Amino acid sequence: MKTAVGELVPSAEAKPRRQGWPLSRWLLLIALVLAVHLALIFMFGSRKPVKPKPVTHVLELQLAAHSGEWLMLNDPTLFALPSREGFAGPAWLEPPPLYVHMPDWTEKPRWLGLSNETANLGVVFSRFMQTNRFVTFQFDVKPPAQFTVPVVPLEPTFATASTVHVKGDLAKRPLLTSMKLPSVAYDDVIAPSKIQVLVNSAGEVVSAVLLPSDGSGEAHDEDADQRALALARNARFAPASGLTIGQLIFNWRVVAPQATNAPAGP
Repeated sequence: MKTAVGELVPSAEAKPRRQGWPLSRWLLLIALVLAVHLALIFMFGSRKPVKPKPVTHVLELQLAAHSGEWLMLNDPTLFALPSREGFAGPAWLEPPPLYVHMPDWTEKPRWLGLSNETANLGVVFSRFMQTNRFVTFQFDVKPPAQFTVPVVPLEPTFATASTVHVKGDLAKRPLLTSMKLPSVAYDDVIAPSKIQVLVNSAGEVVSAVLLPSDGSGEAHDEDADQRALALARNARFAPASGLTIGQLIFNWRVVAPQATNAPAGP
């Protein structure tokens, strides 16, 4: 309304304008709610330890005292074989002692006497010894001496011809080649020629090697060694399975060499 002087006067019917809470009031409310929250946490937040519930009706294994007889029931031979712990152990393995009661003899012993037919024992034997004579036997305590004659092998002083001898595993295979070994003209005794040969399954000589001297001091003839090497390469043996190694030993007969120049005159 307007007054006479022109000023505005508030009407009685107009409502006042509502205003919100100030910031200080909101902060106070938040602090109060937080304090109440913390108080509730401290009051109801302390937890007591949970007591474990006792366990009941649990299976337990206990070794009973004096349970040996029950444990023997696990033996599969308890009723099949006799044992001291079996149902008849005392009867089978522990027999009762046997007591023999000897009667008391009151009568004196009566010895058996000889009858009339057997009164003269040994008479027949003595009569047999008197009517039979036995040949006396003399023991030769020291037998007579027996003379022996030494056996002296009679071998020729010099060989009559050259020979070949097979040695080693090759000796089991027969030599099919007939070798005619000549005599060697030399003025001294020469050592035998030793040839090591390797023979195949067909009996042919695959390899022939002249073995060195064994250090006996005997002389060697090169011509004789080469001749032995040639004869060994041409040798032929009986067939067999596999390779065979052995030695051919040539024992040469030595003859005196012929004189090429006549002796000088006087």
